[in-house]
Amino acid sequence: MSNDSPLETKPAVPAVAPDPVVRLVAVIELGTTSVRMALAQVQADGSFQPLETLQQALALGKDTFTTGVIGAETTEACVRALRQFNTALQEYQVPSANVRAIATSAVRESENREAFLDRLYIATGIGVDVIDEAEVNRFTYLAVAPLLQSVPALRDGETMIVEVGGGSTELLHLDRGTIVSAQTYRLGSLRLRRLLDEERAPEAKSGKILRSHVDRGVGQIQYSLPKNQNAALLALGGDARFAATQLDPKWDKRQVVKISVSALSKLTQDLLAMSADDMVQQYHVSYQDAETLGPALLVYVRLAQGLGLKQVLVGGATLRDGVLCEMASQGAWTDEFKRQILNSSTELGRRYHVDEPHAHQVADLSRQLFAALQAEHRLGPRHELLLNVAAMLHEVGAYVSTRNHHKHSLYLILNSDVFGLGARDLEQVALVARYHRRAPPKPAHEVYAMLGREERVTVCKLAAILRLADALDRGHVQSRRDLDVVIDRGECRIHIRQPSDLTLERQGVREKGELFEQVYGLKIVLQESADEVSHGQG
Repeated sequence: MSNDSPLETKPAVPAVAPDPVVRLVAVIELGTTSVRMALAQVQADGSFQPLETLQQALALGKDTFTTGVIGAETTEACVRALRQFNTALQEYQVPSANVRAIATSAVRESENREAFLDRLYIATGIGVDVIDEAEVNRFTYLAVAPLLQSVPALRDGETMIVEVGGGSTELLHLDRGTIVSAQTYRLGSLRLRRLLDEERAPEAKSGKILRSHVDRGVGQIQYSLPKNQNAALLALGGDARFAATQLDPKWDKRQVVKISVSALSKLTQDLLAMSADDMVQQYHVSYQDAETLGPALLVYVRLAQGLGLKQVLVGGATLRDGVLCEMASQGAWTDEFKRQILNSSTELGRRYHVDEPHAHQVADLSRQLFAALQAEHRLGPRHELLLNVAAMLHEVGAYVSTRNHHKHSLYLILNSDVFGLGARDLEQVALVARYHRRAPPKPAHEVYAMLGREERVTVCKLAAILRLADALDRGHVQSRRDLDVVIDRGECRIHIRQPSDLTLERQGVREKGELFEQVYGLKIVLQESADEVSHGQG
């Protein structure tokens, strides 16, 4: 649910002409119980200032989790809401390029999602991106990152960030600011409500049945978490914000608020004892939100109790805030966010017992080659990071078998989670790792063939660099290797500054350099001295 303001069809238009340096942006979110739009202005320094939030109650999740499809009536209600959002966008003069629309589990799991999304686009001109679970985790992290830096309880110890949505529960587990794991569980307040409806239990037994379902789901979550009574649990989401507002009416949503588990438990029991109609009348919430309040808060309570906590923290950050953060930075990933991605990939590599010194060496060589070849590949920092992750994970397949381990690497990476990487990014990482040896990319390869042309070319560019980097550490040298690289007269001349016997590396380049030479049109030349690299051989 959300405590955001109700939908207004005519928001106030700025009284003065917008500063040309300031960008007006908007995020539209299609959630399980409502559609919302957050408007903000992005400052020249990349920060953003919220302007207004609009919302309309909508039973997308109820349709999907009950019948499997989004019905025509709900679809047209969504069209009407988006048309009203369009009116607000026009009055604020927000360019269409500055609008991002996303949808989560209610649309993602609908059997007719493509028809639903097509109808929205035809009727409103708004294209909606259906984001996967990894992207939800990424936006959640971006939204709470400022809190992780400013709140000592979150910065200095173990932290569980939990958001109970209508379709699922998202959990980020951090230790002193570093992400340990990011998980999504099919434990959502609307799913729980639908389970109760399906069982048609008498009112006297429904509470017991609900607690049984919640405890089973919470038990799965607790299994992956250490029981640490000194840990901090940060609750996000509209239901948690509602509870915090009831228990502390003066709460400033820009800060975190501390509430006792006992007080939260009592409020939850009171809500579970009320009918949805009574909640609508007493608390002025929508009927859709009234249905999910009790089940969602019960998940927070039982999780906190299971972890042995006496209090929980509640934050006002939303998924939309995370999307706004990414839009404000124009899609660029911060150094801290990159660190979290690389840490997650390192942990995944350890799970499959990779040769970590070799992985780090290949990653470092890949970065050096990527920088030296910038004029040739014309790729950006995001691709450099994907190459780095692929280098760290290129040998995970050896955990299954050393025979054809590159193919096993593809499968394992595709079926693993690397924090911060969505399905498309992870697919590229998996393919680059798969092509670090043996056959080059071919149209007959199933996963590769499903990519668009631009993505296929990117995979080839990155895989060619990874192959060369792997060849340059053929001897699995433990110490760092610094490269001097010069592109000249159809050659890529490479000198390794640290003196060593290059016999193995020359053999590696002969075996693995063909893809590089095909992609970049450059002959690889390993040279003994820096002078040869600078001036050529004659």
